[in-house]
Amino acid sequence: MAKEKLGAGEVLSAFFDEGVYTPLMAPGAVQVAHGYAGGQPVYAVCQNGQALTVKDVEKQIKALELAVSTGCPVVTFYDAPGALLEEGLEVLNAFSALNGAIARASGVVPQIAVVTGVCGASAALAAASADVCIMAEDAELFFTAPFTSAARGDKLAGAGSAAFAAKAGVAALTAKNAAGAAALAARLVTLLPGNNLAGPSVFEFEAPAALPDFVKYDAEKVVAALVDGDSAVELFGAFGKNVYTALATVNGNAVGVVATRPEGLCRVCVEKASRLVRLCDAFSIPVVTVVNSEGFVPSASEDEAGGIRAAARLAGTYGDATTAKVALLAGKAVGPVYTALANADVRLAVTGCTVAALDPLAAARVLYKDELEASDNLAAATAAKAAKYAAEQCGADAAVAAGAADLAVDAAGARAALVAALDMLAGKRAQRLPKKHGNMAL
Repeated sequence: MAKEKLGAGEVLSAFFDEGVYTPLMAPGAVQVAHGYAGGQPVYAVCQNGQALTVKDVEKQIKALELAVSTGCPVVTFYDAPGALLEEGLEVLNAFSALNGAIARASGVVPQIAVVTGVCGASAALAAASADVCIMAEDAELFFTAPFTSAARGDKLAGAGSAAFAAKAGVAALTAKNAAGAAALAARLVTLLPGNNLAGPSVFEFEAPAALPDFVKYDAEKVVAALVDGDSAVELFGAFGKNVYTALATVNGNAVGVVATRPEGLCRVCVEKASRLVRLCDAFSIPVVTVVNSEGFVPSASEDEAGGIRAAARLAGTYGDATTAKVALLAGKAVGPVYTALANADVRLAVTGCTVAALDPLAAARVLYKDELEASDNLAAATAAKAAKYAAEQCGADAAVAAGAADLAVDAAGARAALVAALDMLAGKRAQRLPKKHGNMAL
């Protein structure tokens, strides 16, 4: 019979290049190792399914401190039923110290959490605090065990599963099993720099197979036609469906990509975009934003649920980001959506796009009110005026003339223009005003 679950050593072998690594510290419920993944030096922490003691948690803290002091990413494989209860409040204090160490390392070195087994309570808090969380399909992630929640009358299908965590926006990626999750972690390590002061990752690349189609717009296909062939790794695919987010390469250089889908942006979609931009900015990964959206969801219920606050967070995240930013205005970029997403160093307007302060149909109703009311066919006259207004006042050339875009491009030249813009911004340096931190609407 095939073995159902990989041990800690097997997980580490699946993660490190050629299965080679150097064990660190004394073995126990947690094993720490150092090696290379995709040629990148990295520390790994691997739980082996046993209950954790204070010493085990302290080893995780030590691994984070080593990673920060040497400027290397740290990947933690979570698989433990919890803390050893016999150690009482001491282990609780250790977990508190662990989360403090995770917070201090955040933005200094990349942290990837890989859930391969059970991950609950304080361990779930630690895993969700990583830059990226990956889950194996047979793993579990929860604050409260699903059976306990169900016993209280709060039963949800799939609670604690990888699919559940992906839908909730906690797991950015899922894999069939622990080996697949380890391989995904190794792939991400190569796309992320070693630390916040390291230079960008550079790869050999192939040009995409097709030109982007901005008329029959499909966010994922447009991105695939802009980035290097087969380089995109989508993150949070099951969360915030109207925004596509990914790490990829353009001309061999790592980038983060945010591409809106034409449907309206809800607070969940906005949260998803904000998170990727924040990750990229922390490690100076350029951000490419493809804008084509009907706008933020026009709903009082959405506003009541925090939609405006989430949109403000998105605008603040883009505004605060000092990494290189390129916006590709690929379709509709109207009003607040333009304000939030087109905050970039270089803005490329694609022929056929609509860039405006107000939707052309609404603008026509205001600007030509008297003329339209005197027409025989109000609907037809309004549509005609809106089309004329959009063509003359809201197109790519008009956006460049008004300073709302920096360059007009067509589909055939979009990738070349993107490559040139990123190349131009490669040496960007930005200095922030002295402050402890910003206070955007979290």
